Parts: sequence; C-alpha cells; structure tokens
Amino acid sequence: MLHHIVKRRLKAFSRDEGGMISVEALILAPILCWAFVAVYTYFDAYRQSALNLKASYTISDLVSRETQTVTAAYTASMVDLFRKMTDSTNNAALRISVIRFDDDTDKYLIDWSSNHGFDNPLSNSDMEGMRARLPIMPDEERLILVESRSTYVPPFYAGIDIMDIDNFVFTRPRFAGQIASDI
Repeated sequence: MLHHIVKRRLKAFSRDEGGMISVEALILAPILCWAFVAVYTYFDAYRQSALNLKASYTISDLVSRETQTVTAAYTASMVDLFRKMTDSTNNAALRISVIRFDDDTDKYLIDWSSNHGFDNPLSNSDMEGMRARLPIMPDEERLILVESRSTYVPPFYAGIDIMDIDNFVFTRPRFAGQIASDI
C-alpha cells in the first residue's frame, strides 16, 4: 500500500508544472544577459568603425577644398578634428599625403606627406607596396590620401578583442590641380 501511495505521489509530482517558469527564467536569464551584452558590443564596434570612416572622408574632403598652403599646424588640427569626431583618445593616428602618378616611370610618387602617429612618414619607396590599393590615374594626376587608425577597446568582452580600426581614403583636389604644402 505504501508503495502505491509513493508511486501515485511521484506520478503527480512529475505532472505538476507549477514553478516551471521560474526554473526556465533561471536557466535563460544568463543567456539573455550575455546576448544583450554581445549585441551592444558588436553594435558599438560597428558604430566606431563608421565614425572613423566618416571622419577620414571629412578630413579628406576638407583638404581637397584647400586653396591655401597646407601647414604643419593645419594637419595637426586635422588630427584634433579626427579625435573629436571619433571620440577617440586611444592611439589615434592620421597621415595625410598628396601623391601623383608619373606615366613615364609608371610609378606613384609623393608630393608631400604629413605624419601624425604612424610609425613612419609615407615615402616614395612605400608607394609600390600600396599600388594595388590606389586607383588608376592619368599622367601627373594628383590625389589626396588620408590614412587613419585608432584603437577600439570594447566595453565588454563578448567575442571582440581590442583592435585597430584602419581607414584608407583618397580624394581628388577640388579647386586646384595640386595642394601646396610647406611640410
């Protein structure tokens, strides 16, 4: 008889669904929290990448409209602008260069380059390695090249490590055949 009572109570207990929502919530709450943190972190990384790219295009456009001589103070102000636009204080670097193509030698050459935070200024010897990234240009055409870099530090660890965001943007001068510089 005791055996039947225990068997009946165990059967009733196995069919009782009271408290199941609490158990399910306890199991799923950490997974949902991690998902929200991961989505926020990935969104923030894409947001920072877009900010860096927009800032690089803005700086490239500003330099392309310049009709006066570009000075070291001017390019330093572009670095400040980049940092403010991207809200980046983590190793923000900017290199602004004017390059031209020489059809006789079939080479890209540097007219001038201003380096703020990169390891080395851009030189003519660096241009051959960049050839695949540069557009096809007519003879003696000039191009403004803006290279930017900043370090992204994710707010949470959710599959994205600390990384450098690099951009490579080029624009033609708007109002003059070339941009003069005293750099």
